[in-house]
Amino acid sequence: MAFLTSVITFTGKVGNVIAYKRNGKFCLRSAPETVRQTANTRRAAQWFGAASRKGAFIRSAMAPDIDILCDSSVVNRLNSTIVSAGRNNHAGVKGFRFNVHAGIEKFFPELPVLSQDGKLHIPAQKLQGFANAVRMEVKLIATRIDFATRTVTGMDADVLHIDLEQPFEGADMTVDVPGKGTLLITLQVRTFLKDGLSYDRKLNAADIIAVVEDVRPEAVVTKSRPRKQLLKLPPEPARKTVPAKNGQPHVPRE
Repeated sequence: MAFLTSVITFTGKVGNVIAYKRNGKFCLRSAPETVRQTANTRRAAQWFGAASRKGAFIRSAMAPDIDILCDSSVVNRLNSTIVSAGRNNHAGVKGFRFNVHAGIEKFFPELPVLSQDGKLHIPAQKLQGFANAVRMEVKLIATRIDFATRTVTGMDADVLHIDLEQPFEGADMTVDVPGKGTLLITLQVRTFLKDGLSYDRKLNAADIIAVVEDVRPEAVVTKSRPRKQLLKLPPEPARKTVPAKNGQPHVPRE
């Protein structure tokens, strides 16, 4: 390993040389000629790549509607959350914070309750401890994502403004995004000073509070009726014969 002492620094790979930053110092190392992977490490690498692509898609789908500044670790934290949740477990991202420095519980000691029909109820409570903030903006964001086709199928938002200088009597918020796909519901809080928005990272939050999977009607299996057995006619009785007369058999008329 070598250290860069010049004012010209870079990171990344150039030829067979890799430059990177470690503990505040720029370092160089040569790239390995071959990389050996077992079947397990290859599968793990493929799953991490798939999780990274899913995380990037979630961020790009929700970025237009999130107004706070995310922290620098949001990419790695979201990827790790998806990896820990497992394949196709979209509910595993519930509780994820886009700002690691503050969560919704900081602003609401009595947490909001989301009903199945998309209504969010914020109980009446005492709101305090936000430095010089005089107003709070609460934004409920619903984003429906079809992970199979990697498309955003719908979005809805509801915004509530709370005067922090007055008692808070509770409030209800509603979002409605019909359609196909997984519904991610995010609750965002921003605080405002007398002269405008507060950029204190400890006074702004955005958390995924619910994940609702697309419920498709189950196929109804009906049992077919057994076929009716065909009616079998009894065999026709054999005709009786009588002893022959003059050498010819005699068959009686019916």
